[in-house]
Parts: sequence; structure tokens; C-alpha cells
Amino acid sequence: QVQLVESGGGSVQAGGSLRLSCAASGYTFSGSCIGWLRQAPGKEREGVAATDGDGRSSYADSTKGRFAITIDYVRNTFYLNMNSLKPEDTDQYYCAARRYCSSTYSRLDRYEYHYWGQGTQVTVSS
Repeated sequence: QVQLVESGGGSVQAGGSLRLSCAASGYTFSGSCIGWLRQAPGKEREGVAATDGDGRSSYADSTKGRFAITIDYVRNTFYLNMNSLKPEDTDQYYCAARRYCSSTYSRLDRYEYHYWGQGTQVTVSS
């Protein structure tokens, strides 16, 4: 059974940094599509960062240059490193994975993914 477990959310002031972690069990990331998405109440879940099985990364325009997705294959964990955080980054963040990237959806599209973490809250104060 595939399980993704997130950690690392919290509260930070604007300009600060956080690192989110997503540890997998029953699953290995090699060759997979993996991503981080976020969702505010009443809004659709949107992708912020993703990487495909060939190591190509994609970022939302709002996070490009500030966020970075990395993978530790030994620990079977992937991360979202968030820098220069802004109040508008406040959201519930979810990690997600799919064994192989599809040709149907963008890597930042929530429909791309089959497996999801439980979500972790990030709050950025001004």
C-alpha cells in the first residue's frame, strides 16, 4: 500500500524559509512523476513544483526562483524548499506522486497524480 507522509509545515514571517518533506512507503520515486500542490479554502488545488522521471522540474510562475523540489532516493523522500516566502504562499500543501508521468496532464495539474499526502499547513505572516 502506497503511503505519502508529509512534515515540515508551520508558521513563518514573510521573507523566511521552510522545507516540506514527503516520505514514501510502499513506493519508490525512481522514474516517477512527483509534485507539490497547494490549496486554499474554497479554491482549486494548484501545482507549485513538480519533477518528472527524467529529472526535469516545473514550477508555477508564482514560485519560480523561490521554491525548489529535490529528491533523496536513499531516504525515499522528496522535499519542497521554500525561500523568500510571501503571505500569499499561505495554504495547505500536499505532496503527490504518480508512477509514470502521463502525456495527458501538465506536471502541475492535480489530475496528474494518483497518490497524495495528508497535507500540511504553511502560514506566512507579514
